[in-house]
Amino acid sequence: MKRTVGFLFAMVLLLCAAAIRADDYSDTVKVFKNAGASQTFFSNSFGYAVFPTIGKGGLGVGGAYGKGRVYKQGKYVGDTSVTQLSFGLQAGGQAYSEIIFFQDQRALDEFTSGNFEFGADASAVAITAAAGASASTAGSSAGASGGKNDATTVGKYRKGMAVFTVVKGGAMYQAALSGQKFKYTPKG
Repeated sequence: MKRTVGFLFAMVLLLCAAAIRADDYSDTVKVFKNAGASQTFFSNSFGYAVFPTIGKGGLGVGGAYGKGRVYKQGKYVGDTSVTQLSFGLQAGGQAYSEIIFFQDQRALDEFTSGNFEFGADASAVAITAAAGASASTAGSSAGASGGKNDATTVGKYRKGMAVFTVVKGGAMYQAALSGQKFKYTPKG
């Protein structure tokens, strides 16, 4: 079991191996600004966290990791990272970009308070450049789009946050429980 987890962790690190440059952040923001209805979130959100690349891999047990930046009213205020652990039917690996919009100061404060988590039962608004679906105790949603520049959205803010993803590459089958944990470090 330890060998499998080690292998999966190495897979995730390889997916994230490309160095993140400052341009990666602006390029990723540009993708989301051009992806259908997500552009309206830039004008009506208090802030956002952007992750240019999150690498995810799994075979029964899975994991994901990525680094990002947090912006408050358009200004860079700190760094963040995300880790994810999942259990269930899953196989493969993929890389994706993610952005989390904060509707107001309260939502931003909740995210930047230290260690923030989206639990396995969390429901999130999703923009995807591939077909996808989610279900939780709060309801279910599904959406599909042809590419990163014409992605569509379903839903709206939930508990002050809206999450959007764009698949960058890879192939992964997943029917698993997972949760994302975020860490935040203020710009120093």
